[in-house]
This record gives sequence, structure tokens and C-alpha cells, in this order.
Amino acid sequence: MSESISQFYKRIQRYDPQLGTTYSKERAYFNVLSRQCNFGTVQFSYRDFYKVTLIIGVGKLYYADKWILVNRPALLFSNPLVPYAWESISEEQKGMFCIFNEQFVQSEEKNGSLANSPLFKVTGDKVFFLDDTQITEVLDIYIKMQEENKSDYVNKYDVLRCYLHLLIHIALKTQESNKYESHPSASQRITELFIELLDRQFPVNYPHSVLNLRTPADYANRLSIHVNHLNKVVKDTTGKTSSAMITERIIKECTQYLLHSNLSVSEIAYSLGFESIAYFSKFYRKHTGSSPSKIRKR
Repeated sequence: MSESISQFYKRIQRYDPQLGTTYSKERAYFNVLSRQCNFGTVQFSYRDFYKVTLIIGVGKLYYADKWILVNRPALLFSNPLVPYAWESISEEQKGMFCIFNEQFVQSEEKNGSLANSPLFKVTGDKVFFLDDTQITEVLDIYIKMQEENKSDYVNKYDVLRCYLHLLIHIALKTQESNKYESHPSASQRITELFIELLDRQFPVNYPHSVLNLRTPADYANRLSIHVNHLNKVVKDTTGKTSSAMITERIIKECTQYLLHSNLSVSEIAYSLGFESIAYFSKFYRKHTGSSPSKIRKR
């Protein structure tokens, strides 16, 4: 399961009036707050929001198969595609963060010049260590964000996006590669994340969306690991290949749609990522011994 913005606020024991009255996932949302992290570990999970955090305090940041010690001030970029956990080590945890949803992010940003930035990119560094000058600069941007977010200016979200761009470019200018450590339970964690990510693809909300993750490489990319590593750990942990598990789930969804939906065979095929009915029928027959039309007639 992904943590929602409402669940996040409940976990950190903070409150935003927007969530109780006007918040909707279909509308842009943005907020900026001071950071007050409890001592201990935050659960490893996906989040359905974006977050850019100035971390002042010592802790460990865990990803699927690796972790990094954050022992000096840093900017952390997180997005809905990459699960992580944070373990506080020092008692003092300060800083600031901004949090926003998918609707706040404009499509030209995700697909344009910022597509390969740490905010949107699945792979690569998400942690950027800062020197004293950069810390002052970043804090100043967060304060300006707070002031702008409280204003009544009709185009304030455009201004906030400009400040967000500045944070991204400060991070990109650091150009420092980080050293990550292997996690002792990485294989189990990767397998669990793979299965969770597979489950999250269904049911497909056709015609509003179609199945985008269809191959082990697609899932490996989302988990920021090499596809060969994903295949090995999934096979070692479950006894099945990642490809077999994906195929089983797609076949299961095909059958459910054929038996219990009003979608045509061509619509089912398209919703599950097949480019032609002929290929869909061949795929289904290969793995079930029956044709889609035969199952539909039951």
C-alpha cells in the first residue's frame, strides 16, 4: 500500500486545513513545513506524493537493496515511484520540506528539461549533501516558499514551481556521487516490493489508463535495480521467475475481464498492453489452452 498525504500528516501528527475541507487528488496541492522527525525508523513503503526535504540530522536512508548514511545536511528528493525508509540516528532532527501531489507537477516538467532530475528520475542519486553556503541558500528558498504559499496571489503555484526548480538545480550543481551500502535483507525486500508493485498495476482503469509495466525490465527500472538481479532474487525467494509471475497475473486479469466485464476482447487486449488482438489471443491460448472468445462464451 502507498502512504497518502492524509496518512502522512497523521503519522507525523501535523494538520493542514486544506485536507479536511478542499483537498482532492484531482486538484493541485502544495505545502511546506518545518521538519520534526521522531527518533526511530519510518516504515519502508511507497508514498503517493512528492517530497523535497532539507535534512539536518543524522540518519540512514534505505532503498530496495541498499542504504546510505546521511551524516551531514542534505537535500532528499522522493517521488511516488521509489519506496524508501528513514531511520533517525541522532536525537535532533531538523530542517524543512515541501510536499505536493501529481496534479501540482505539470506534464511539461516531467517530460521536459526536468525529466532526468532527481525529482522525477527513478534511478540515480536522491540525496545531495550541502555545504554551509548551500544550506543558507536552501533555507532561504523554503522560507520564501512558506510566504508564497500563504499568499492570495492567483498564480502562486507558478511561483512555487520556480522555487522548486531552484532546489533541483542547487542539487544538480553539487555533482557528488554517493556511496551506498548493501542491505542484509535486500533479496527479501526486493521480492516483496516487486510483488507489491505488481499488485498495484491491477485492476487497470480502462479507458483512463492501460497496463504500462509488462516485463521484468519495466519492474527492475521502477525498483532502481538491474533486471538480472531482480530475476535472481525473485527466483531464489519464490521459486518462480519474475516473468512467470507477471504472466500469471496478466492471465488472471484477462480471465476476470472476459468473464465479468462488458469490455470487448479488443478493449481487454489494449488495456493490458497488447498491440493486436491476434497477439493477445495467441498469448492467452499459449498459457491457458483456450481462446479468449471461448472463455467469453462461458
